[in-house]
Amino acid sequence: MKDAEMLYAAARRHFDETVRIRRDIHRHPETGFDVERTAELVATAMGTLGLAVRRNVGRTGVTADLDVPGARRRIALRADMDALAMQEQTDVPFRSVNDGRAHMCGHDVHTAALIGTARLLCDLKEDLAAGIRFIFQPNEENLPGGALSMIEDGALEGVDEIYGLHVLPALEAGTFGLRRGAFLGQPDSFEITIRGKGGHGAMPHYTVDPLYVGALFVTAVQAIVARNTDPFTPVVVSVTQFHAGTSDNIIPAEVAIVGTVRTLDKEVQQAIRGRLEAILAGITSANGADYELTYTEGYPVTRNHDRCVDKALAAAHALVGEERVVCPYPAVLGGEDFGYYGQRVPSCFAFIGCGNPERGIVEMCHHPGFDVDEDCILHAMAYFAALVTGDT
Repeated sequence: MKDAEMLYAAARRHFDETVRIRRDIHRHPETGFDVERTAELVATAMGTLGLAVRRNVGRTGVTADLDVPGARRRIALRADMDALAMQEQTDVPFRSVNDGRAHMCGHDVHTAALIGTARLLCDLKEDLAAGIRFIFQPNEENLPGGALSMIEDGALEGVDEIYGLHVLPALEAGTFGLRRGAFLGQPDSFEITIRGKGGHGAMPHYTVDPLYVGALFVTAVQAIVARNTDPFTPVVVSVTQFHAGTSDNIIPAEVAIVGTVRTLDKEVQQAIRGRLEAILAGITSANGADYELTYTEGYPVTRNHDRCVDKALAAAHALVGEERVVCPYPAVLGGEDFGYYGQRVPSCFAFIGCGNPERGIVEMCHHPGFDVDEDCILHAMAYFAALVTGDT
């Protein structure tokens, strides 16, 4: 690995321009696969470096190869480009100009930092023993995700290992969080319709009230985690939507319920899924109602491979010191389609701190007031570069 001081010096040479790119992307957020402006910005920036650029990978993704003569291995570095469908509530001068779309998860940072890393590594090409593939992916936020379509379109062809990162306000800028094995959860979702018999609110004895049945289900489902799983097993079952009714004097005919199940283990996930439907079937049957359940499995668990974690830890320790690297960082039940890459090649996903309590930068990802300490971009560039310089 290149000396940490030299890597930071190289990163600083490109820092101001990388911050400008990040703010431009932040100001013009795009969602899902509809990231044409961002993808064109990326492709143009990578093309000016003389890299081999592929556009429209997995629909709207971009890959760029930095080829190293004689290299027998290729390492991939991945960033996601999409924003969230939500309204930004910050006062930064470069806040979103696209109503109802905002980079409240930091993907603008990931994308800009990877562009900056490419520039840095082109300066240090003589220190590379492996080729580098830069992967810029759309649609991380929404099922089915963008990783699978990227993989199907050849994004991992010839790749030996892959690394990714995500900003995290819970950690201060200049710190890292890493973990071996299962790191991020499988984010499943469920949609339920409970059908009863509607009628007048003053004559409930002529009805089968789906609101009552739905309320029983919402209450009973809490027991899955409280009473049906090992208390030391990370599991979340959350009901997040409950829709019914049109008037104060009408008992509706049906109720719609939506929620999420988050797990780190396939056996646990299957048990939770079965228990959820058993509770639903029992409650509806006991009360004369019917139900319809749609259960959708989300991204696979993101698992870090030991060899890649070893390399990531060495890089982070060299950059910021062991005291600023948290390993093991607690597993998180948020989902990431980076897990698909790790099913194909050895991988490591890391958290990089972007918080700054003194400046009030504390809100978590997906909060309308989410912000980052832009110093995290410098650390992200240096970290990516440390992973690949001197690799054999």
